[in-house]
Amino acid sequence: MRAARERLGLPQDRLGVLIGIDEGSASARMSRYETGVHAPPVSIARRISQELRVPLAYLYCDDDDLAEVILKAAQLSPVDRVALQSFLDERVYGPVGSSHNKDK
Repeated sequence: MRAARERLGLPQDRLGVLIGIDEGSASARMSRYETGVHAPPVSIARRISQELRVPLAYLYCDDDDLAEVILKAAQLSPVDRVALQSFLDERVYGPVGSSHNKDK
């Protein structure tokens, strides 16, 4: 969450206000969400993801590399997402028609 917020140059308190948190407690609450002290309810996490322009799954990913993959995949067109899925299937399961894939 912090990386996405900082990418936009958005201070914690401003993000908090944008998602509807009272100005007086916005910075503290956002800090707790970013550090993992508290997890925001899904409805708030959804608003955060919308303001940060990232997929909701990005906020729940605990692996930085995978989070970047999620972020980049979300920016692809639907056609490119299908191509990415095919590429990943081949990398993970082997080429279509291979003996490794026949039971799938």
